[in-house]
Parts: sequence; structure tokens; C-alpha cells
Amino acid sequence: MEDLELELKQLIVDVLLLKDVHAAEIDSQAPLLVAGLGLDSIDALELAMAISKRYGVKFRTQEAENRAAFGSVRALADFIQRYRVAVPS
Repeated sequence: MEDLELELKQLIVDVLLLKDVHAAEIDSQAPLLVAGLGLDSIDALELAMAISKRYGVKFRTQEAENRAAFGSVRALADFIQRYRVAVPS
């Protein structure tokens, strides 16, 4: 799980072009949206598309479930492990 969390942290930094943030500095349990890392809905959408592409995860139309998934890096990792499908290389 720690490896997946570190991958997600690096993905966040890379996809969202966070120049002043290093992946290792992101707290796995800190909020991603608004407080904590301070991502907005556009950032979440970009990140969701990157996660879908990399991990084969489909975000559902249930807003509450998506909001919970973007609660923290750890929550995203849990969501990915629950819904991950094999993605061809």
C-alpha cells in the first residue's frame, strides 16, 4: 500500500505540475481538496483522468463515493485497490 501511495503522490505532483511540492512531503492522510493540499475540482478531474488511465479505475457517478475517494492519498489508494482492473501494457 505504501508503494501505491508514493506512486499516487508522484502522480499528483506530475499531473498537476506542483512545482513547490515534493511527493515525499505529501501526508497520506491529509485532505486533498480545499484544505490540506488545496486541490480544486478541476485538479480533481485531471487527477481522476490520470488515475483512470494508469490504473484502469472508473470513477462512479455517486458523488459521495468520489468525494470520499479524493479525501486523501490513502483514500485514493484504497479506492484504486478496490476497483482496479488489469490495464494492458
